[in-house]
Amino acid sequence: MALPCSQTFFSVLVSFLCLIQCHLASSAILLSMKHHHHNHIQHQRPMLQANQSSCSLFVGTWVQDETYPLYQSSSCPIIDPEFNCQMYGRPDSGYLKYRWKPLNCELPRFNGVEFLQNMKGKNVMFVGDSLGRNQWQSLICMLSAAAPQAQTQLVRGDPLSTFRFLDYGVNISFYRAPYLVEVDVIQGKRILRLEEIDRNSDTWKSADLLSFNTGHWWSHQGSLQGWDYVELGGKYYLDMDRLGALERGMKTWANWVDTNMDRKRTKVFFQAISPTHYNPNEWNAGEKVMATKNCYGETAPISGTTYPGAYPEQMRIVDMVIREMHNPAYLLDITMLSALRKDGHPSIYSGELSPQQRANHDTADCSHWCLPGLPDTWNELFYTALFY
Repeated sequence: MALPCSQTFFSVLVSFLCLIQCHLASSAILLSMKHHHHNHIQHQRPMLQANQSSCSLFVGTWVQDETYPLYQSSSCPIIDPEFNCQMYGRPDSGYLKYRWKPLNCELPRFNGVEFLQNMKGKNVMFVGDSLGRNQWQSLICMLSAAAPQAQTQLVRGDPLSTFRFLDYGVNISFYRAPYLVEVDVIQGKRILRLEEIDRNSDTWKSADLLSFNTGHWWSHQGSLQGWDYVELGGKYYLDMDRLGALERGMKTWANWVDTNMDRKRTKVFFQAISPTHYNPNEWNAGEKVMATKNCYGETAPISGTTYPGAYPEQMRIVDMVIREMHNPAYLLDITMLSALRKDGHPSIYSGELSPQQRANHDTADCSHWCLPGLPDTWNELFYTALFY
């Protein structure tokens, strides 16, 4: 029996109400975690100003700031071609000049040397899909710019790649696990096992700081789908409700974290769903736009504090599962602030595209993010949640 059919996307009004509800729920989670787990730094809400008891980090606006970006793509040793928009011909640079401004406070300036000193001798690991790799590479760029003389070493592999800052004994790793749960191959068929964590998850236990993400691969279909069968409760399915599958996989992950991670030693984060910008009708309120248009040609963020389009329904699952954890992960709630950045994607300026593909704007990448760019803000928030 397949899981129940998913609901259709909400209308703009209902989406907005859902956003308010999700934000309130997220705030309640943070307050609850602070009350019950006040000894864990990752659950403390940052106190950023003397007259500020707390800060709503993830609600605010984008403001222009000429002191950005925090590094240049040409000076970073690790940016993949699909994220390196300046190298592959993006003609504008205004998208690099924005800073995230929470409504009731200022984010502290990212201090890479302080990050390295505070994490001395420790392992930082991002686990998930290419959005996690986006953030991993961003953090390495930010740290490399802050400590340009530091001795470093890169060991690339699959599923694990590690960038080492040898002078500090700090390892910054990325472990590729798009679903977090196991994908097994039997007789040439890929089996997505919703009730089994990734088989190499013991590797994650070595980390002192873990940041997980998943989401985009659960909705892929056709040639992009990462599995042939789904296994649940000993039964195999050709397909099932994708939100239901995500929920079951997330619960397997949450149970693994609660059971296996020593939270006195390891801080655990979960990166919220990263939005895409393939439908310009979502941000061009009432305006008629070309059906073939997407994020191509977008050069500025959406003004204001809310995204006019649909809020990703996957966030309802993520929020619910984390709330039910025995010891909740810190939700790095980047969904709404990222939704405002329709200008931040590689579009056609990706080294993964051929010249012929770049000439066809329909092939634009409106899922990943340019580096430098939006993931640098994710890491500024990551840094703030860790140390303030």
